Amino acid sequence: MNNIDDIRNNYLRLIDEATAQLNKVQQQIYRTSMLRLLLFVAGVAGLIYFRAESWAVLMGIVLVTLLPFLLLVKYHNRLFGRKDYIEKKMEINRQEADAIDYRFDKFDDGAKFADPSHLYSYDLDVFGPHSLFQYINRTCTQPGRAKLAAWLSQHLKDKESIKQRQEAVKELSAELDFRQHFRITGLLHKGKAADEAELRAWTESPSVFRRYRLLRVLPPVVTGINALCLILVACGVMPGTLWGLLWVCFVSAGFCFTGKVSKMQALYGKKLQILGTYARLLHVMEEQPMKSNLLQQIKNNIGGDKQQKASLAIRRLSQLMNELDQRNNMFMYVVLNGLFFWELRQMMRIEAWKEEYASNLPQWLKAIAEMDALNSLATFAYNHPDYTYPTLLSRADIGKDDFRLQARALGHPLMERDRCVRNDIDMTGRPAFTIITGANMAGKSTYLRTIGVNYLLACVGAPVCATSMQLYPAQLITSLRTTDSLTDNESYFFAELKRLKLIIDKLQAGEELFIILDEILKGTNSMDKQKGSLALVKQFMKLKANGIIATHDLMLGSLRQQFPDHIRNYCFEADITNNHLTFSYHMREGVAQNMNACFLMKQMGIAMAEED
Repeated sequence: MNNIDDIRNNYLRLIDEATAQLNKVQQQIYRTSMLRLLLFVAGVAGLIYFRAESWAVLMGIVLVTLLPFLLLVKYHNRLFGRKDYIEKKMEINRQEADAIDYRFDKFDDGAKFADPSHLYSYDLDVFGPHSLFQYINRTCTQPGRAKLAAWLSQHLKDKESIKQRQEAVKELSAELDFRQHFRITGLLHKGKAADEAELRAWTESPSVFRRYRLLRVLPPVVTGINALCLILVACGVMPGTLWGLLWVCFVSAGFCFTGKVSKMQALYGKKLQILGTYARLLHVMEEQPMKSNLLQQIKNNIGGDKQQKASLAIRRLSQLMNELDQRNNMFMYVVLNGLFFWELRQMMRIEAWKEEYASNLPQWLKAIAEMDALNSLATFAYNHPDYTYPTLLSRADIGKDDFRLQARALGHPLMERDRCVRNDIDMTGRPAFTIITGANMAGKSTYLRTIGVNYLLACVGAPVCATSMQLYPAQLITSLRTTDSLTDNESYFFAELKRLKLIIDKLQAGEELFIILDEILKGTNSMDKQKGSLALVKQFMKLKANGIIATHDLMLGSLRQQFPDHIRNYCFEADITNNHLTFSYHMREGVAQNMNACFLMKQMGIAMAEED
């Protein structure tokens, strides 16, 4: 197994290799540019110098100079495409090398997915700057980004589903070349991309032209008439002016459809350019061998090993959309429309594609999104070779009235590995609550978030920051960072009560929850807070709930006497030695003995009232 240094060095090696490749390609681009210039100058000079010679000589000059020039233009464009690919490869490997050292601000933070009312994501910093999403996110498509956010917002609660995703992540984590090729391909798209909703809206929109039989036959009829006229003109049967007049009539008639075509192109034309990128991503997926059940399902959804694959179909649509853009060239538009009713013909082809494949497009987009999100989880796994995949438990494994969450050396993934202090958790039985007491800044809140984030990672199929972990995947719900709402005229205390009421309602409805609370009932006075907290925990016991509560109220520790088999006390202590405050950040058994508020106030020069 690789270690962190091996992973970092691998990224640095890829950067060096890409740098050497880029230098080579840039040299090829320079040589090709010079050769193109020489051929062009030679061709023009030859045509001017031999302008009085026969057509055979002039055509020979064109074939020897200008034809190779056009071929070199195409080759030159491919070189620039290669250059863009290599530069993007260098960029993503630099990002990964930085991410190994916790510099990951270059990745999308998913701030738009943040929701203060969510069951857990706001409390656990799942979205936003320096969030779990930003740390994991390596998506290259909008559907993939939305899918990853959905997985983190709605974690799995079924053992088999989580295990299938684990197997897929394990398989992909070993496929660095595939993951990077997929990501680079997606990131190379330039321009505005349609989101999944817009693409679905397009596929579900009715056909505008193909529903009329007359319009379906017009393009071939016009093409046939023009072909016949051309033959008659060539044979001298029809004057060219008559054909020209007929051609003008065709051009004028073609303008009848321009308004509707322009409207469709304005709505979807630029956005559907993403289809070319999606076709390439699907091709990358089709070429990659898939072993795990989940990955095979994804591959089957895009055609599997069938001859007619999703990538070919979407590439065809992309070509049709790009060809339609030729109508923006007025000269081409007039000529092609007059000869073939080309604009209407293209719309017919696009609508025919939609009728044949529209029902498949959503599942193709879903496959791209799932692969994109899985690649993010796989990169997270690859970058953390010291993490472990948790063991998932079902009701059949632990019994009807049981719950289990056990882990050794749990750490927070976003804390630098050299500074991260790790702790254990051992919770079995139902109900079961762990009450954490301790001084300010001793580590209670960090511990709660560590538990929550790793629990979430386990339930989305990712490895966790622990040496071992096993859990029963109940619904995670937290109350760590309740906020007031000025717009809703809602106080901080009322917002907290609403969250607690939500938890009680879910428990009474029979939902299985894993609850994490930090300093409950903060918005009221000490006496009310103590009474309310004691009553809340007792109600949790009656409802057979499981969770963790962190509090400064040492009285909650007395609940262990009433529920010795279901409540355990742990604490984070602050140690004062030689008038210095120190923290070990290691969890200890029992109720906290040392509090540090008064000590800190004195240290900061805040006068304390003298006792009489």
